[in-house]
Amino acid sequence: MGEKTRRAYGVDLGQLAEWAEGHGLVPPEIGPLELRRFAGVLSEGGAAKATVARKLAAIRAFYGHLVERGELESNPGDLVSSPKRDAYLPRVLKPGEVASLLERIPGSTPLELRDRAIFEFAYSAGLRAEELVQLDLDSVDPDAEEVRVEGKGAKTRVVPAGEPAWRALAAYLERGRPVLSAAAARPEPALFLSKSGRRLSTSDVRRRLRLSVRRAALQSGVSPHTLRHSFATHLLEGGADLRVIQELLGHASISTTQTYTRVESGRLKEAYSRAHPRA
Repeated sequence: MGEKTRRAYGVDLGQLAEWAEGHGLVPPEIGPLELRRFAGVLSEGGAAKATVARKLAAIRAFYGHLVERGELESNPGDLVSSPKRDAYLPRVLKPGEVASLLERIPGSTPLELRDRAIFEFAYSAGLRAEELVQLDLDSVDPDAEEVRVEGKGAKTRVVPAGEPAWRALAAYLERGRPVLSAAAARPEPALFLSKSGRRLSTSDVRRRLRLSVRRAALQSGVSPHTLRHSFATHLLEGGADLRVIQELLGHASISTTQTYTRVESGRLKEAYSRAHPRA
């Protein structure tokens, strides 16, 4: 356990002790019922579900230690379930925002040509940052307009990409990659190269995207995953079947893909409340 976590747990246990003292209780007298009441007080006070879950984890660890020392027979925290976290609804860019982001990347240097190709593929094919940097030269088939992707769990999928992505890739392969590869000490199979001619890291991709976001004057917080989320949401809005989107994204479970139905549902409800006279 790190020092930061220990400090946070100390604060959490101090909060429990203060609450217990106010109710005339000492730690050995606190049972599952009291812990549920404590969690309820936290929630009513505005604490997020993740915060309540962390505090309960600290309490379980504390009582677990008392059980190990023989001071308690059982851990009351084991009988108190943590609240389920709120469903994460990813940020989605509007199509115009995606276009602004991509089209404002200049094409005058090898790194700019590379960046344009990377982010075109992130949006056009819905690729994860890890999948983008793992692409090799032989992963792409411009004639078939398909990309072979090594996804999570060593699962391979073949996905299409749109014309803008292939145009950006052609420009990079013609005028960008040869310059970058010249800096390498030995031949590098990676499709997207760093300025030293090596395979990019995901942190490189995120850093370069932040530069592009600032250039396009978009709100901060845009990540490669934002482009992937936008890809899926725009497909859903365009009428694509959820199972098709699941296959394109490489999700093992349809429940993961269903996140996008919640995003779409939220958008529809917002439009309904704005437009319907009896909303």
